[in-house]
Amino acid sequence: MKVPKTRTEYVVSMLRERILSGELKAGSALRQAALAEQIGVSRIPIREALLQLEAEGLVEFEPHKGATVACMSKAMVDDLFELRALIECDLLRRSIPQMTKEDFELAASRLDNMERAWQREDPIATWSDMNMDFHMALYRAANRPHAIDLVRTLNHNSGRYVRMNLFLTGAKPRSELEHRQLLEMCHNGEADAACELLRTHILSSAEEIKALINV
Repeated sequence: MKVPKTRTEYVVSMLRERILSGELKAGSALRQAALAEQIGVSRIPIREALLQLEAEGLVEFEPHKGATVACMSKAMVDDLFELRALIECDLLRRSIPQMTKEDFELAASRLDNMERAWQREDPIATWSDMNMDFHMALYRAANRPHAIDLVRTLNHNSGRYVRMNLFLTGAKPRSELEHRQLLEMCHNGEADAACELLRTHILSSAEEIKALINV
């Protein structure tokens, strides 16, 4: 594990552990003044730490309320990711026979953008949206607009879990390889194999995330 070098890193590490262990309950207010006094630092590293934890999906900022611990649970992960697997695999199976050269080029372009994003200083904050855009490119030929809208909602709701997983487990290399394999299977018309890989891809992420949550 990385040893914190700055006050902000120290605060991030401490608050992250308290959130993931369940010591800081979902919905709990994270008051900067109180945290600064408890930890023995100024408000500046507290503010910076809360912003980083927001990017990880562990903290939420609400109008007129400030920072609170994000609501997270293993049951919620199961609900979101099992629904995603069910609907997205159906969309992919319907889409593959209808995919055109334009669809494959769009998906490949979005995947290239995702991979290039990892060369930037702070890619994870935007990676979840880029990941959704790649998947949407694979599903659009299914021509199921209501199902697509539902998948977008599910991806939005699960995005903070995905960011947390990327931050804490370094899941990017596996995801990158699976995305390339998935695109190749779609291009080859291997619907059964592609759907099985997609299902494993989604549910494996859920298991990794649940291992990080203590509630």
